[in-house]
Amino acid sequence: MERSAVASGFHQNDILYPSRAATSTTRLHSFSSLRNFPSSSLRIRQSPSPVSSNLIISCEISRNRCDAVSSSSTHVTELAEIDWDKIDFGLKPTDYMYAMKCSRDGEFSQGQLQPFGNIEINPSAAVLNYGQALFEGLKAYRKQDGNILLFRPEENAIRMRNGAERMCMPSPTVQQFVEAVTTTVLANQRWIPPPGKGSLYIRPLLMGTGAVLGLAPAPEYTFLIFVSPVGNYFKEGVAPINLIVENEFHRATPGGTGGVKTIGNYAAVLKAQSIAKAKGYSDVLYLDCVHKRYLEEVSSCNIFIVKDNVISTPEIKGTILPGITRKSIIEVARSQGFKVEERNVTVDELVEADEVFCTGTAVVLSPVGSITYKSQRFSYGEDGFGTVSKQLYTSLTSLQMGLSEDNMNWTVQLS
Repeated sequence: MERSAVASGFHQNDILYPSRAATSTTRLHSFSSLRNFPSSSLRIRQSPSPVSSNLIISCEISRNRCDAVSSSSTHVTELAEIDWDKIDFGLKPTDYMYAMKCSRDGEFSQGQLQPFGNIEINPSAAVLNYGQALFEGLKAYRKQDGNILLFRPEENAIRMRNGAERMCMPSPTVQQFVEAVTTTVLANQRWIPPPGKGSLYIRPLLMGTGAVLGLAPAPEYTFLIFVSPVGNYFKEGVAPINLIVENEFHRATPGGTGGVKTIGNYAAVLKAQSIAKAKGYSDVLYLDCVHKRYLEEVSSCNIFIVKDNVISTPEIKGTILPGITRKSIIEVARSQGFKVEERNVTVDELVEADEVFCTGTAVVLSPVGSITYKSQRFSYGEDGFGTVSKQLYTSLTSLQMGLSEDNMNWTVQLS
């Protein structure tokens, strides 16, 4: 069974050749229901008519696939003209972004694709005055055969919904989230790096954009997605990074918002991170704020230690973000026979650890070469990845980029 939705106002070539696109906002009507997303797919099809003014986007229920079906008259996507060998983790404006709104007690509906650019916002918006906002991060990869893969997008949707409940915000459904991500990626597919050159970073935002003066939830909310091609997050690339344990500043407190991806969590780490980088460190490793002896996480990624082939990571208990890459690494490691412990990990265990690594959407899996704690420097490995972290990195990235069979059913193929 197949149902279609039409994005009015686009010529069929506008998505592939954005310079020809109209500057007016394009309305995207809602897709058909995908109640069980992991066992469903979206099928994206361009109208075969060369004179059609519509881009036809249709949904078809199938098994763990999203295929882009092109007719013989469809143009091949041309990559953006940038040096793919020199991209870093920085914003590169692309062609389109996606937006939809709702009232505080309403439901999100009828998202819009529009040219990437600045947005208007009331100076009394809740996001500006009280920080009522969340964001997510996920990636799209281009396979060797040209097809596009997303990695576990429904997990990001679920995490945003959990965070929205904590922040007193309505949130798009899992279906709406995944369809919006899919639409945005396909509209910007010329910006997806060639295989092995990077990925397309996808940034969904949920913001209280309605005006408030007194402290209260916003009367209106905006769900926005923009994308950018990226390379490695750390300047070291996949080489080992160097961390320093922070004793004065703390990322989160019990009962606070450390366990959700709210924007304030990240502004709070800038001071400590700036000091650390000025001293030559890559980033900061935070301790719990009560005992000041248990590891929590790095500024934007989770932390793991390895000792005698046993992998340990701080347990999720409200002050640590439940990372999707963290969750994936744990599941991959256990599937390969490793023992993985989610528990309180003391800072003293860094002394005896065989390996240490970080995980996150941006960093994927980054080996830690050294950690400095109270002026003592502890080093790990000699020339990069330890045996365990290298094995897990290879397994995860091969799956994300479509280089190995997806036995976990985590990837979604768009085209």
